[in-house]
Amino acid sequence: MRRLGENALIAEILAPLATHPGAFGLSDDAAHLSDLPPNGLVMTTDALVAGVHFFENDDPGDAAYKAVAVNVSDLAAKAAKPFAYLLTLALPAAPTEDWARAFAEGLARAQAAFGVSLIGGDTVTARGPWWLSVTALGDAPARPLVRGGGRPGDVLYVTGTLGDAALGLKMRLGLDDFAGALSADETEHLARRYLYPEPRVSLRPALAAHASAAMDLSDGLALDLTRLCTASGVTASVDASALPLSEAARSAVAACPALIEAIIAGGDDYEILAAVPPDTASHSLAFEATARDAGCPVFRIGTLAEGASPPAFLGPSGEPLILSAKGFEHFAL
Repeated sequence: MRRLGENALIAEILAPLATHPGAFGLSDDAAHLSDLPPNGLVMTTDALVAGVHFFENDDPGDAAYKAVAVNVSDLAAKAAKPFAYLLTLALPAAPTEDWARAFAEGLARAQAAFGVSLIGGDTVTARGPWWLSVTALGDAPARPLVRGGGRPGDVLYVTGTLGDAALGLKMRLGLDDFAGALSADETEHLARRYLYPEPRVSLRPALAAHASAAMDLSDGLALDLTRLCTASGVTASVDASALPLSEAARSAVAACPALIEAIIAGGDDYEILAAVPPDTASHSLAFEATARDAGCPVFRIGTLAEGASPPAFLGPSGEPLILSAKGFEHFAL
């Protein structure tokens, strides 16, 4: 089985992905971006580590796809249009050609899905599990869209469905007492949602025109909403019964009601959380319509309010839900 050194890995495997003219086919020390967008750049970085963000025996192409997708999700939540990324790949040994081509195939799938090109990066030796880091670049909107723009009275929205990836991870870990209640299609749905994030890039026009604050949901709604509230100097009230669930998640929660906590506090959703001024400001209804026209429906889940207390998640009768888990944090104490 042929193994690839650093030069062959770059020239044979990664260079064909560097389609942006400023990447020079990965033949130089740096990329050159001469035609910068008028409103500037939005940039984001996320690293994924085997055994932390994905399983060590996962297909390398799936890990590569996910690394690009989670960064594009950050850009999407900022109403930025992604166009390029840099990649750092750290491997404990020279990869086989088959492994490297599978890895590149995952990058190619992500590039085709999100309209981005590899423009540079680095390859290094890892002293431990393999890992990769992506820095993604996007065209900035005319108005910066940050976490801290929310105001009391703003309506809270999320895209897609919540909790699917967290339930998919539970199945991978064998913590799946609910699995018997799922159909084969539902089981497959949860597994795919964990492996393949779906950045909501089509929501960009709606966010740019109407949102006061937004972020992507990577570490669970409970924690990420707390971050948005803290940055905005507000609190929030969320109707847990209004959270959008897939049929698979509904089946799981029906079999095991305690799983609602995984829906609220589980990570890897990579949906968008947005705060939008209320109907009186002619924003929220227009936001819903623009999102629907873009093929990315959004769901009202609550409101922002004055205060500094943690967000409240309310049950069917208005009772507060007590969550033992608050979301995923590295270096959690």
